[in-house]
Amino acid sequence: MREQVEAALNDIRPALQADGGDVELIDVEDGTVKVRLTGACGTCPMAAMTLRFGVEKVLKERVPGVTQVVTD
Repeated sequence: MREQVEAALNDIRPALQADGGDVELIDVEDGTVKVRLTGACGTCPMAAMTLRFGVEKVLKERVPGVTQVVTD
């Protein structure tokens, strides 16, 4: 599952990087994906929305078994 998550994150990264941010995969365990938003995304007031409606949505759609995405 970790490889599938990393592949999906690689598809998301260009959009985050265009705004000066990025996402780092920390861990995948029992359907929970732990990530760290970095750069501009780490301090952005909209980071929670980016996480839920961007990162989590894509991961749930593309990687069977992902139930939630949390930040480190």
